[in-house]
Amino acid sequence: MGSSDRLFSRQRTVHQILGGGLAADLMLWRRKNLTAGILVVTLAAWVVFEISGYTLLSLSSSVLLLLFTVLFLWAKSAAILNRPSPPIPHLHISEEVTNEAATLIRYHVNALLSVFEDIALGRDSEMFIKVALSLLLISVIGSVTDFLTLGYTSLFIVLTVPALYERYEDCIDTYALKSYRKLQLFYIRFDAVCISKVRKWILEAKKFN
Repeated sequence: MGSSDRLFSRQRTVHQILGGGLAADLMLWRRKNLTAGILVVTLAAWVVFEISGYTLLSLSSSVLLLLFTVLFLWAKSAAILNRPSPPIPHLHISEEVTNEAATLIRYHVNALLSVFEDIALGRDSEMFIKVALSLLLISVIGSVTDFLTLGYTSLFIVLTVPALYERYEDCIDTYALKSYRKLQLFYIRFDAVCISKVRKWILEAKKFN
């Protein structure tokens, strides 16, 4: 199938469009065990939150409390019994990692602020429409579901839809392009009919005048 028979006449593969890195491998199930593990762990977390009634803050606090208690008692008993201490690695964030994270955060925040400025000053109407529709969609979705369910559903879609599309892309592209061409033809015919009717109304109005 040539590039003209692909959606948006693309020439790159789905893997290349998704970046070609680890994220693309996960979304396209190139690393099946890791992708399946992410889905299972996320599903388990969702079930825990939904059934137990825990919030993220309360669960995190409980887990950390249990972890610190076990490590503290382990260290104290090891000192008394002359046993090895807990095998805790030296935890340290290097200045290089901090600078890279700060640079990345600054880049994305500046991009977001630039978009906000363009919208606030009326410079980019198209971006305003996109942002407004996105926020409206988020508002509608947020009114019918909670954050955890939305997060798991979004992750499930991200880890399944691209893989399904890559597997059946020839069939999907064929039907999508056929539907698009039919819709385009319908729009052309509809537009022609509307234009002819408008012209007819204008001519009739001129006759009455």
